[in-house]
Amino acid sequence: MDLTPCCASEDDKLQPLGSSGRNRWRVSESRADLVRAPIRPDPITVQADSKLITIDLARTAIIVIDMQNDFCHPDGWLAHIGVDIAPARQPIAPLQRLLPVLRSRDVPVIWVNWGNRPDRLNLSPALLHVYNPNGNGVGLGDALPGSGARVLERGSWSAAIVDELKFDPSDIQVAKYRMSGFQDTELDSILRNLGVTTLMFAGVNIDQCVLCTLQDANFRGYDCLLLQDCAATTSPDYCLAATLYNVRQCFGFVMNSQAIVAGLDDGVRQATVDMP
Repeated sequence: MDLTPCCASEDDKLQPLGSSGRNRWRVSESRADLVRAPIRPDPITVQADSKLITIDLARTAIIVIDMQNDFCHPDGWLAHIGVDIAPARQPIAPLQRLLPVLRSRDVPVIWVNWGNRPDRLNLSPALLHVYNPNGNGVGLGDALPGSGARVLERGSWSAAIVDELKFDPSDIQVAKYRMSGFQDTELDSILRNLGVTTLMFAGVNIDQCVLCTLQDANFRGYDCLLLQDCAATTSPDYCLAATLYNVRQCFGFVMNSQAIVAGLDDGVRQATVDMP
């Protein structure tokens, strides 16, 4: 049965309504079309640790976690409290190679970083205790001696992405306040508006914020791919081993970024062969 008005005026023309082309209505004063435009699949096949897997780039995003000055810069917070930050810098080079390739295929790059309120009103004593157990150290929101930069405070140098990793205007930033990037943030809403079902994970620490965010993604039904060479930790080696085991066993797949790049290259070559 055709319910289209027989005499629709020019003023009744349907207008797009939605922040993302992947999740958009069309509306007018008299009509609302809730049918989303179909998303054309863009599959690639990549080698994970355990098997070949095929993913749809059109429904994939990469989440890069906590590649921030306070974790990865010699003048940042971790270095100040005596942590060897060399491992935290290891993901920089592979991410420099991978991110431009993903952007060229319209895969959203989402930076999920600590970005605490200056008044710390959304941080509980239990959370503050993790980073300042004696109460007289330098913890979340405290000023670093020398620079005065406040640890992981939103908008500060401390919370900024390291200079070696360039933020592109097409990228998306999400501030987080817990080890998980989903807890008390807008991340899930953003992913749903983008029509994303598969997530690649990168950043630091792989056994803490990366793992917690990946687990929460799994609990919400997302497909999870941990990029081992694009993630690292300053924790002991057994923490890394346990993380990789648990991701493989319970939460998703583990692979290296080279497998993603190789899959993209194979897809380009196949598309060239298939051209008439």
